[in-house]
Amino acid sequence: MSERVVLVGYGPVGARLIEGLLPAVRDGRIDLTVIGAETHDVYNRVLLAEYAVGRADRDGLDMGDRLVAEEAGVRFVLGMTVVGVDRDRRVVRLHDGIRIPYDRLVLATGARANVPTLAGLERAQRHRAARPGVPDQLDHGSAPLPRGVVALRDLADAEHVRAAVSAGQRIVVLGAGVLGMELALAAAEAGAEVMVAYHSAAPMNRTLDENGGRVLAAAATTVGVEMMHHARAESIVQRYDDHGQAWFDGLVCADGKVLAGDLLVLSCGVAARTEVASLAGLAISSGVLVDGASRSWTDPHVFAIGDCAHVADPADAGADGRVPGGPSGLIGPGWRQADRLAALLSSGVSSAGAAVPAPVERPGVVMLKAEGIDVVAGGAVDADPFSHAPGCHGPQVTLWADPARGAYVKLVTVDGVLTGFVAVGMPRTGAELTLLFERGSELPADRSSLLRLDAPDTGMAVVADPFAADATVCWCNGVSAGAIREAVAAGEPTVACVKASTRAGTGCGGCVGRISELLAREAVPA
Repeated sequence: MSERVVLVGYGPVGARLIEGLLPAVRDGRIDLTVIGAETHDVYNRVLLAEYAVGRADRDGLDMGDRLVAEEAGVRFVLGMTVVGVDRDRRVVRLHDGIRIPYDRLVLATGARANVPTLAGLERAQRHRAARPGVPDQLDHGSAPLPRGVVALRDLADAEHVRAAVSAGQRIVVLGAGVLGMELALAAAEAGAEVMVAYHSAAPMNRTLDENGGRVLAAAATTVGVEMMHHARAESIVQRYDDHGQAWFDGLVCADGKVLAGDLLVLSCGVAARTEVASLAGLAISSGVLVDGASRSWTDPHVFAIGDCAHVADPADAGADGRVPGGPSGLIGPGWRQADRLAALLSSGVSSAGAAVPAPVERPGVVMLKAEGIDVVAGGAVDADPFSHAPGCHGPQVTLWADPARGAYVKLVTVDGVLTGFVAVGMPRTGAELTLLFERGSELPADRSSLLRLDAPDTGMAVVADPFAADATVCWCNGVSAGAIREAVAAGEPTVACVKASTRAGTGCGGCVGRISELLAREAVPA
Protein backbone atom coordinates (compact mmCIF):
# COMPACT_ATOMS: atom_id res chain seq x y z
CA MET A 1 0.00 0.00 0.00
CA SER A 2 1.29 3.47 -0.87
CA GLU A 3 2.36 5.78 1.92
CA ARG A 4 0.45 9.05 1.76
CA VAL A 5 2.84 12.02 1.87
CA VAL A 6 1.43 15.54 1.97
CA LEU A 7 3.82 18.41 1.21
CA VAL A 8 2.72 21.87 2.33
CA GLY A 9 4.65 24.48 0.34
CA TYR A 10 5.58 24.58 -3.33
CA GLY A 11 8.75 26.66 -3.33
CA PRO A 12 12.30 25.80 -4.45
CA VAL A 13 12.92 23.46 -1.48
CA GLY A 14 9.56 21.75 -1.88
CA ALA A 15 10.23 21.30 -5.59
CA ARG A 16 13.56 19.66 -4.78
CA LEU A 17 11.78 17.19 -2.47
CA ILE A 18 9.22 16.41 -5.19
CA GLU A 19 12.03 15.67 -7.63
CA GLY A 20 13.68 13.32 -5.14
CA LEU A 21 10.41 11.46 -4.48
CA LEU A 22 9.44 10.92 -8.13
CA PRO A 23 10.98 7.43 -8.45
CA ALA A 24 9.01 6.25 -5.39
CA VAL A 25 5.84 7.93 -6.75
CA ARG A 26 6.25 6.17 -10.11
CA ASP A 27 6.80 2.83 -8.35
CA GLY A 28 3.62 3.29 -6.34
CA ARG A 29 5.45 3.35 -2.98
CA ILE A 30 4.46 6.96 -2.27
CA ASP A 31 1.20 8.79 -2.92
CA LEU A 32 2.26 12.48 -2.99
CA THR A 33 -0.03 15.50 -2.67
CA VAL A 34 1.43 19.03 -2.89
CA ILE A 35 -0.40 22.03 -1.42
CA GLY A 36 0.72 25.51 -2.47
CA ALA A 37 -0.65 28.99 -1.84
CA GLU A 38 0.41 30.41 -5.21
CA THR A 39 -1.30 29.25 -8.40
CA HIS A 40 1.69 29.30 -10.75
CA ASP A 41 4.67 27.00 -11.03
CA VAL A 42 7.56 27.18 -8.60
CA TYR A 43 10.17 29.87 -9.25
CA ASN A 44 13.52 30.88 -7.78
CA ARG A 45 12.90 33.68 -5.27
CA VAL A 46 16.64 34.22 -4.85
CA LEU A 47 16.79 35.58 -8.40
CA LEU A 48 13.82 37.93 -8.09
CA ALA A 49 16.16 40.92 -7.93
CA GLU A 50 17.72 39.84 -11.23
CA TYR A 51 14.26 39.81 -12.81
CA ALA A 52 13.25 43.08 -11.15
CA VAL A 53 16.12 44.99 -12.78
CA GLY A 54 15.74 43.35 -16.19
CA ARG A 55 18.76 41.04 -16.02
CA ALA A 56 16.63 37.89 -16.21
CA ASP A 57 13.41 37.10 -18.03
CA ARG A 58 10.40 35.50 -16.40
CA ASP A 59 11.12 32.04 -17.84
CA GLY A 60 14.59 32.13 -16.32
CA LEU A 61 13.08 32.03 -12.82
CA ASP A 62 11.14 28.80 -13.32
CA MET A 63 12.25 25.70 -11.43
CA GLY A 64 11.10 22.12 -11.44
CA ASP A 65 8.71 20.55 -13.93
CA ARG A 66 5.14 20.23 -12.71
CA LEU A 67 4.01 18.43 -15.88
CA VAL A 68 6.58 15.67 -15.36
CA ALA A 69 5.55 15.35 -11.71
CA GLU A 70 1.85 15.19 -12.61
CA GLU A 71 2.54 12.53 -15.24
CA ALA A 72 4.32 10.52 -12.54
CA GLY A 73 1.22 10.72 -10.35
CA VAL A 74 1.84 13.73 -8.08
CA ARG A 75 -1.32 15.69 -7.24
CA PHE A 76 -1.05 19.48 -6.96
CA VAL A 77 -3.56 21.49 -4.96
CA LEU A 78 -2.58 25.09 -5.68
CA GLY A 79 -4.11 28.38 -4.63
CA MET A 80 -4.83 26.83 -1.23
CA THR A 81 -3.58 27.29 2.32
CA VAL A 82 -3.58 24.86 5.22
CA VAL A 83 -5.51 26.29 8.16
CA GLY A 84 -5.35 23.33 10.50
CA VAL A 85 -3.70 19.97 11.16
CA ASP A 86 -5.36 17.16 13.13
CA ARG A 87 -2.35 15.12 14.19
CA ASP A 88 -4.45 12.46 15.92
CA ARG A 89 -6.40 11.69 12.73
CA ARG A 90 -3.50 12.72 10.47
CA VAL A 91 -5.54 15.11 8.38
CA VAL A 92 -4.79 18.59 7.06
CA ARG A 93 -7.64 21.05 6.57
CA LEU A 94 -7.59 23.63 3.78
CA HIS A 95 -9.11 27.10 3.92
CA ASP A 96 -12.07 25.98 1.78
CA GLY A 97 -12.88 23.13 4.18
CA ILE A 98 -11.37 20.27 2.16
CA ARG A 99 -9.56 17.67 4.29
CA ILE A 100 -6.58 15.68 3.03
CA PRO A 101 -5.31 12.64 4.98
CA TYR A 102 -1.63 11.86 5.36
CA ASP A 103 0.79 9.27 6.73
CA ARG A 104 3.72 11.67 6.57
CA LEU A 105 3.35 15.47 6.57
CA VAL A 106 6.17 17.69 5.29
CA LEU A 107 6.14 21.42 6.00
CA ALA A 108 8.08 23.52 3.50
CA THR A 109 6.20 26.74 4.15
CA GLY A 110 9.27 28.96 3.82
CA ALA A 111 9.59 32.42 5.32
CA ARG A 112 7.96 35.81 4.96
CA ALA A 113 9.64 39.20 4.85
CA ASN A 114 10.01 41.07 8.11
CA VAL A 115 8.05 44.31 8.20
CA PRO A 116 9.92 46.76 10.45
CA THR A 117 8.22 48.59 13.30
CA LEU A 118 7.60 51.93 11.59
CA ALA A 119 4.75 54.36 11.94
CA GLY A 120 2.64 53.86 8.84
CA LEU A 121 3.39 50.14 8.55
CA GLU A 122 1.81 48.93 11.80
CA ARG A 123 -1.20 47.31 10.19
CA ALA A 124 0.98 45.48 7.68
CA GLN A 125 2.91 43.62 10.38
CA ARG A 126 1.79 40.03 10.79
CA HIS A 127 2.08 38.39 14.19
CA ARG A 128 3.78 35.00 13.95
CA ALA A 129 0.89 33.41 15.88
CA ALA A 130 -1.81 34.83 13.57
CA ARG A 131 -4.06 32.14 12.15
CA PRO A 132 -3.53 31.29 8.46
CA GLY A 133 -6.28 32.35 6.09
CA VAL A 134 -6.85 32.72 2.36
CA PRO A 135 -3.77 32.60 0.11
CA ASP A 136 -3.83 36.30 -0.84
CA GLN A 137 -3.53 37.30 2.82
CA LEU A 138 -0.96 34.73 3.88
CA ASP A 139 1.69 37.38 4.57
CA HIS A 140 -0.53 40.35 5.41
CA GLY A 141 -1.27 41.80 8.80
CA SER A 142 -4.65 43.40 9.22
CA ALA A 143 -3.89 45.29 5.98
CA PRO A 144 -1.46 44.98 3.06
CA LEU A 145 1.64 47.13 2.76
CA PRO A 146 0.91 50.71 1.64
CA ARG A 147 1.16 51.43 -2.07
CA GLY A 148 4.73 52.06 -3.09
CA VAL A 149 6.14 49.73 -0.40
CA VAL A 150 7.28 46.20 -1.32
CA ALA A 151 9.38 43.46 0.25
CA LEU A 152 10.55 41.71 -2.97
CA ARG A 153 9.43 38.25 -1.88
CA ASP A 154 7.19 37.33 -4.80
CA LEU A 155 6.58 38.04 -8.47
CA ALA A 156 4.10 40.83 -7.76
CA ASP A 157 6.75 42.68 -5.75
CA ALA A 158 9.29 42.15 -8.52
CA GLU A 159 6.90 43.65 -11.07
CA HIS A 160 6.58 46.81 -8.94
CA VAL A 161 10.37 47.14 -8.73
CA ARG A 162 10.74 46.40 -12.42
CA ALA A 163 8.34 49.20 -13.30
CA ALA A 164 10.18 51.65 -11.01
CA VAL A 165 13.56 50.73 -12.51
CA SER A 166 12.22 51.04 -16.07
CA ALA A 167 10.87 54.50 -15.28
CA GLY A 168 14.15 55.61 -13.67
CA GLN A 169 12.37 56.36 -10.41
CA ARG A 170 13.95 56.97 -7.01
CA ILE A 171 14.13 53.75 -4.99
CA VAL A 172 14.83 53.67 -1.26
CA VAL A 173 16.12 50.32 0.02
CA LEU A 174 15.74 49.83 3.77
CA GLY A 175 18.36 47.33 4.91
CA ALA A 176 21.84 46.64 3.60
CA GLY A 177 22.17 42.87 3.75
CA VAL A 178 23.34 40.84 0.79
CA LEU A 179 20.01 40.92 -1.04
CA GLY A 180 19.45 44.62 -0.35
CA MET A 181 22.88 45.55 -1.66
CA GLU A 182 22.56 43.34 -4.73
CA LEU A 183 19.23 44.94 -5.61
CA ALA A 184 20.52 48.47 -5.00
CA LEU A 185 23.63 48.01 -7.14
CA ALA A 186 21.74 46.30 -9.95
CA ALA A 187 18.95 48.91 -9.96
CA ALA A 188 21.48 51.75 -10.08
CA GLU A 189 23.26 50.10 -12.99
CA ALA A 190 19.90 49.81 -14.77
CA GLY A 191 19.34 53.55 -14.46
CA ALA A 192 17.30 53.99 -11.29
CA GLU A 193 18.16 56.53 -8.62
CA VAL A 194 18.90 54.43 -5.52
CA MET A 195 19.46 55.11 -1.84
CA VAL A 196 20.24 52.47 0.81
CA ALA A 197 19.37 53.24 4.44
CA TYR A 198 20.69 51.01 7.23
CA HIS A 199 21.06 51.14 11.03
CA SER A 200 24.64 49.91 11.27
CA ALA A 201 27.91 51.69 10.62
CA ALA A 202 28.52 49.70 7.43
CA PRO A 203 26.52 47.50 5.03
CA MET A 204 26.40 43.68 5.17
CA ASN A 205 27.31 43.78 8.86
CA ARG A 206 26.29 40.14 9.38
CA THR A 207 28.74 39.01 6.71
CA LEU A 208 31.57 41.56 6.66
CA ASP A 209 33.53 43.26 9.38
CA GLU A 210 33.01 47.02 9.68
CA ASN A 211 36.09 48.00 7.68
CA GLY A 212 35.19 45.67 4.82
CA GLY A 213 31.66 47.04 4.84
CA ARG A 214 32.91 50.62 4.70
CA VAL A 215 35.05 49.82 1.66
CA LEU A 216 31.97 48.26 0.03
CA ALA A 217 29.93 51.37 0.87
CA ALA A 218 32.54 53.57 -0.79
CA ALA A 219 32.54 51.37 -3.89
CA ALA A 220 28.73 51.52 -4.04
CA THR A 221 28.84 55.29 -3.79
CA THR A 222 31.20 55.52 -6.75
CA VAL A 223 28.67 53.69 -8.96
CA GLY A 224 25.83 56.00 -7.97
CA VAL A 225 24.19 54.37 -4.93
CA GLU A 226 23.61 56.80 -2.08
CA MET A 227 24.57 55.06 1.18
CA MET A 228 22.97 56.28 4.43
CA HIS A 229 24.60 54.65 7.47
CA HIS A 230 23.23 54.96 11.03
CA ALA A 231 19.86 55.77 9.47
CA ARG A 232 17.31 54.70 12.08
CA ALA A 233 13.99 54.72 10.28
CA GLU A 234 10.96 55.68 12.36
CA SER A 235 8.06 56.23 9.98
CA ILE A 236 6.96 56.72 6.41
CA VAL A 237 5.22 59.70 4.86
CA GLN A 238 2.68 59.35 2.09
CA ARG A 239 1.34 61.48 -0.72
CA TYR A 240 -2.07 61.32 -2.38
CA ASP A 241 -2.64 61.00 -6.11
CA ASP A 242 -5.45 62.51 -8.17
CA HIS A 243 -7.71 59.61 -7.21
CA GLY A 244 -7.19 60.11 -3.49
CA GLN A 245 -4.99 57.02 -3.11
CA ALA A 246 -2.04 57.20 -0.71
CA TRP A 247 1.44 56.31 -1.95
CA PHE A 248 4.85 56.12 -0.28
CA ASP A 249 6.64 59.45 -0.48
CA GLY A 250 9.52 59.24 1.99
CA LEU A 251 11.22 57.48 4.89
CA VAL A 252 11.58 59.51 8.09
CA CYS A 253 14.67 58.88 10.23
CA ALA A 254 15.21 59.44 13.93
CA ASP A 255 17.28 62.57 13.27
CA GLY A 256 14.36 64.11 11.37
CA LYS A 257 15.82 63.57 7.93
CA VAL A 258 13.32 62.51 5.26
CA LEU A 259 14.63 60.18 2.56
CA ALA A 260 12.32 60.95 -0.34
CA GLY A 261 11.50 58.30 -2.89
CA ASP A 262 8.94 56.77 -5.25
CA LEU A 263 9.31 53.18 -4.03
CA LEU A 264 10.40 51.72 -0.68
CA VAL A 265 11.91 48.22 -0.79
CA LEU A 266 12.04 46.49 2.58
CA SER A 267 15.12 44.30 2.93
CA CYS A 268 14.97 43.66 6.66
CA GLY A 269 15.36 39.90 6.79
CA VAL A 270 12.76 37.15 6.98
CA ALA A 271 10.94 35.08 9.59
CA ALA A 272 9.83 31.48 9.26
CA ARG A 273 6.17 30.78 8.58
CA THR A 274 5.38 28.66 11.64
CA GLU A 275 1.68 29.35 12.24
CA VAL A 276 0.52 25.98 10.86
CA ALA A 277 3.01 24.15 13.08
CA SER A 278 2.05 26.28 16.08
CA LEU A 279 -1.67 25.56 15.64
CA ALA A 280 -0.83 21.86 15.35
CA GLY A 281 0.96 21.94 18.71
CA LEU A 282 4.41 21.28 17.26
CA ALA A 283 7.53 22.56 19.02
CA ILE A 284 8.78 25.78 17.46
CA SER A 285 11.55 28.26 18.17
CA SER A 286 12.72 30.53 15.38
CA GLY A 287 11.37 27.81 13.11
CA VAL A 288 9.75 24.40 13.36
CA LEU A 289 12.08 22.39 15.58
CA VAL A 290 13.36 19.29 13.79
CA ASP A 291 16.25 16.86 14.22
CA GLY A 292 18.93 15.98 11.67
CA ALA A 293 16.42 13.85 9.74
CA SER A 294 14.10 16.88 9.44
CA ARG A 295 11.68 15.12 11.82
CA SER A 296 9.62 17.21 14.23
CA TRP A 297 10.65 17.07 17.87
CA THR A 298 6.97 16.64 18.71
CA ASP A 299 5.58 14.20 16.13
CA PRO A 300 7.60 11.58 14.18
CA HIS A 301 5.06 11.71 11.35
CA VAL A 302 5.71 15.41 10.67
CA PHE A 303 8.80 16.90 9.01
CA ALA A 304 9.99 20.41 8.10
CA ILE A 305 12.58 21.56 5.55
CA GLY A 306 13.92 24.83 4.20
CA ASP A 307 13.41 28.30 5.62
CA CYS A 308 10.72 27.17 8.07
CA ALA A 309 12.92 24.46 9.64
CA HIS A 310 15.06 25.01 12.75
CA VAL A 311 17.42 22.04 12.80
CA ALA A 312 18.72 21.33 16.31
CA ASP A 313 19.42 18.56 18.79
CA PRO A 314 16.73 18.36 21.51
CA ALA A 315 19.54 18.03 24.06
CA ASP A 316 20.68 21.56 23.18
CA ALA A 317 17.51 23.17 24.52
CA GLY A 318 18.28 25.40 27.51
CA ALA A 319 16.55 25.30 30.87
CA ASP A 320 14.50 28.32 29.77
CA GLY A 321 13.38 26.45 26.65
CA ARG A 322 15.48 28.51 24.27
CA VAL A 323 17.15 26.64 21.43
CA PRO A 324 20.32 27.98 19.79
CA GLY A 325 20.58 28.46 16.05
CA GLY A 326 17.74 28.85 13.60
CA PRO A 327 16.85 28.42 9.93
CA SER A 328 19.87 28.99 7.70
CA GLY A 329 18.05 31.32 5.31
CA LEU A 330 20.12 29.89 2.43
CA ILE A 331 18.85 27.75 -0.41
CA GLY A 332 21.78 25.30 -0.37
CA PRO A 333 21.11 23.84 3.11
CA GLY A 334 17.39 23.65 2.28
CA TRP A 335 18.10 21.62 -0.83
CA ARG A 336 20.35 19.26 1.12
CA GLN A 337 17.58 18.79 3.69
CA ALA A 338 15.16 17.96 0.86
CA ASP A 339 17.57 15.43 -0.64
CA ARG A 340 18.08 13.65 2.69
CA LEU A 341 14.37 13.59 3.45
CA ALA A 342 13.52 12.26 -0.03
CA ALA A 343 15.94 9.39 0.55
CA LEU A 344 14.43 8.67 3.98
CA LEU A 345 10.81 8.74 2.82
CA SER A 346 11.59 6.68 -0.29
CA SER A 347 13.36 4.03 1.76
CA GLY A 348 10.16 3.03 3.55
CA VAL A 349 12.02 2.98 6.86
CA SER A 350 9.94 4.08 9.85
CA SER A 351 10.71 7.61 10.94
CA ALA A 352 10.20 6.76 14.60
CA GLY A 353 13.12 6.31 16.97
CA ALA A 354 15.80 8.33 18.66
CA ALA A 355 16.48 11.85 17.46
CA VAL A 356 18.99 12.08 14.65
CA PRO A 357 21.86 14.51 15.33
CA ALA A 358 21.89 17.62 13.18
CA PRO A 359 24.23 17.22 10.19
CA VAL A 360 27.35 19.32 10.24
CA GLU A 361 26.99 22.02 7.58
CA ARG A 362 30.26 23.37 6.28
CA PRO A 363 30.59 27.12 6.78
CA GLY A 364 29.11 29.01 3.87
CA VAL A 365 30.79 31.50 1.60
CA VAL A 366 28.84 34.62 0.65
CA MET A 367 29.50 36.28 -2.69
CA LEU A 368 27.94 39.59 -3.66
CA LYS A 369 26.54 39.49 -7.19
CA ALA A 370 27.34 42.93 -8.57
CA GLU A 371 28.93 44.22 -11.76
CA GLY A 372 32.42 45.56 -11.11
CA ILE A 373 32.30 45.17 -7.31
CA ASP A 374 33.92 41.99 -5.99
CA VAL A 375 32.96 40.97 -2.45
CA VAL A 376 33.38 37.51 -0.92
CA ALA A 377 33.47 36.44 2.72
CA GLY A 378 33.27 33.27 4.76
CA GLY A 379 33.38 32.08 8.35
CA ALA A 380 33.72 34.22 11.48
CA VAL A 381 35.34 37.56 10.69
CA ASP A 382 34.83 39.62 13.86
CA ALA A 383 38.07 38.66 15.61
CA ASP A 384 40.02 41.59 17.08
CA PRO A 385 43.34 42.02 15.22
CA PHE A 386 45.14 42.89 18.46
CA SER A 387 43.59 40.36 20.85
CA HIS A 388 46.40 37.81 20.44
CA ALA A 389 50.11 38.48 20.37
CA PRO A 390 52.31 36.59 17.87
CA GLY A 391 52.82 33.00 18.93
CA CYS A 392 49.77 32.88 21.21
CA HIS A 393 47.03 30.32 20.71
CA GLY A 394 43.72 31.56 19.36
CA PRO A 395 42.48 33.52 16.36
CA GLN A 396 45.11 35.65 14.68
CA VAL A 397 44.21 38.37 12.21
CA THR A 398 45.97 39.69 9.14
CA LEU A 399 44.71 42.94 7.60
CA TRP A 400 45.46 44.74 4.37
CA ALA A 401 43.57 47.83 3.30
CA ASP A 402 43.73 50.32 0.44
CA PRO A 403 40.39 52.13 0.80
CA ALA A 404 41.27 54.81 -1.75
CA ARG A 405 41.37 52.09 -4.40
CA GLY A 406 38.49 50.04 -3.03
CA ALA A 407 40.56 47.10 -1.83
CA TYR A 408 40.45 45.33 1.54
CA VAL A 409 41.39 41.90 2.87
CA LYS A 410 41.00 40.41 6.34
CA LEU A 411 42.21 36.92 7.24
CA VAL A 412 41.38 35.09 10.48
CA THR A 413 43.44 31.99 11.22
CA VAL A 414 43.71 29.46 14.00
CA ASP A 415 46.97 27.49 14.06
CA GLY A 416 47.65 28.72 10.53
CA VAL A 417 44.32 27.45 9.12
CA LEU A 418 41.93 29.96 7.58
CA THR A 419 38.70 30.13 9.64
CA GLY A 420 37.28 33.40 8.30
CA PHE A 421 38.02 35.95 5.61
CA VAL A 422 36.78 39.07 3.85
CA ALA A 423 37.94 40.19 0.42
CA VAL A 424 36.60 43.38 -1.18
CA GLY A 425 37.88 44.58 -4.55
CA MET A 426 40.39 41.70 -4.74
CA PRO A 427 38.80 39.08 -7.02
CA ARG A 428 41.79 36.74 -7.49
CA THR A 429 42.72 36.89 -3.83
CA GLY A 430 39.09 36.26 -2.93
CA ALA A 431 38.93 33.21 -5.20
CA GLU A 432 42.11 31.82 -3.68
CA LEU A 433 40.87 32.40 -0.14
CA THR A 434 37.58 30.70 -0.97
CA LEU A 435 39.45 27.56 -2.00
CA LEU A 436 41.72 27.62 1.04
CA PHE A 437 38.73 28.16 3.33
CA GLU A 438 36.73 25.35 1.73
CA ARG A 439 39.58 22.87 2.13
CA GLY A 440 40.62 23.96 5.61
CA SER A 441 44.13 24.55 4.29
CA GLU A 442 46.95 26.32 6.02
CA LEU A 443 47.84 29.74 4.66
CA PRO A 444 51.32 30.41 3.30
CA ALA A 445 53.74 31.71 5.91
CA ASP A 446 54.02 34.93 3.92
CA ARG A 447 50.42 36.13 3.97
CA SER A 448 51.26 39.05 1.71
CA SER A 449 51.90 36.63 -1.17
CA LEU A 450 48.13 36.23 -1.51
CA LEU A 451 47.70 39.93 -2.16
CA ARG A 452 50.04 39.80 -5.14
CA LEU A 453 47.56 37.64 -7.00
CA ASP A 454 45.64 40.78 -7.93
CA ALA A 455 48.74 42.66 -9.08
CA PRO A 456 48.84 43.21 -12.85
CA ASP A 457 51.03 40.75 -14.74
CA THR A 458 51.99 39.11 -11.49
CA GLY A 459 52.93 35.78 -13.06
CA MET A 460 52.51 34.16 -9.65
CA ALA A 461 51.20 30.65 -9.27
CA VAL A 462 48.21 30.27 -7.02
CA VAL A 463 48.43 28.13 -3.92
CA ALA A 464 45.19 26.29 -4.79
CA ASP A 465 43.80 25.97 -8.31
CA PRO A 466 40.23 27.39 -8.29
CA PHE A 467 39.42 25.11 -11.23
CA ALA A 468 40.92 21.91 -9.84
CA ALA A 469 38.64 18.89 -10.21
CA ASP A 470 37.64 18.90 -6.53
CA ALA A 471 37.15 22.67 -6.29
CA THR A 472 33.56 23.63 -5.51
CA VAL A 473 32.10 25.94 -8.15
CA CYS A 474 28.45 25.93 -7.06
CA TRP A 475 28.08 26.18 -3.27
CA CYS A 476 24.29 25.87 -3.30
CA ASN A 477 24.37 22.44 -4.96
CA GLY A 478 27.89 21.32 -4.10
CA VAL A 479 28.95 20.96 -7.76
CA SER A 480 32.68 20.69 -8.42
CA ALA A 481 34.72 21.88 -11.39
CA GLY A 482 35.32 18.21 -12.25
CA ALA A 483 31.58 17.52 -12.46
CA ILE A 484 31.14 20.48 -14.80
CA ARG A 485 34.01 19.27 -17.00
CA GLU A 486 32.33 15.86 -17.20
CA ALA A 487 29.10 17.54 -18.30
CA VAL A 488 30.99 19.50 -20.98
CA ALA A 489 32.70 16.31 -22.20
CA ALA A 490 29.27 14.67 -22.45
CA GLY A 491 28.11 17.38 -24.83
CA GLU A 492 26.86 20.10 -22.47
CA PRO A 493 29.05 23.07 -23.55
CA THR A 494 26.85 25.99 -22.49
CA VAL A 495 25.87 27.50 -19.15
CA ALA A 496 22.24 26.53 -19.75
CA CYS A 497 23.22 22.92 -20.45
CA VAL A 498 25.46 22.78 -17.38
CA LYS A 499 22.59 24.08 -15.26
CA ALA A 500 20.25 21.43 -16.62
CA SER A 501 22.64 18.51 -16.19
CA THR A 502 24.39 19.40 -12.91
CA ARG A 503 22.10 22.00 -11.24
CA ALA A 504 25.12 24.31 -10.90
CA GLY A 505 24.05 27.95 -11.11
CA THR A 506 20.38 27.27 -10.35
CA GLY A 507 20.49 28.54 -6.76
CA CYS A 508 21.70 32.01 -5.85
CA GLY A 509 23.36 32.47 -9.24
CA GLY A 510 26.63 33.68 -7.75
CA CYS A 511 28.64 30.98 -9.51
CA VAL A 512 27.45 31.64 -13.08
CA GLY A 513 30.52 33.77 -13.79
CA ARG A 514 32.87 30.99 -12.67
CA ILE A 515 30.95 28.46 -14.77
CA SER A 516 31.35 30.71 -17.80
CA GLU A 517 35.07 31.11 -17.11
CA LEU A 518 35.50 27.36 -16.76
CA LEU A 519 33.66 26.76 -20.04
CA ALA A 520 35.88 29.33 -21.76
CA ARG A 521 38.97 27.55 -20.45
CA GLU A 522 37.68 24.20 -21.68
CA ALA A 523 37.00 25.66 -25.13
CA VAL A 524 40.64 26.76 -25.56
CA PRO A 525 42.51 24.09 -27.57
CA ALA A 526 45.45 22.50 -25.78
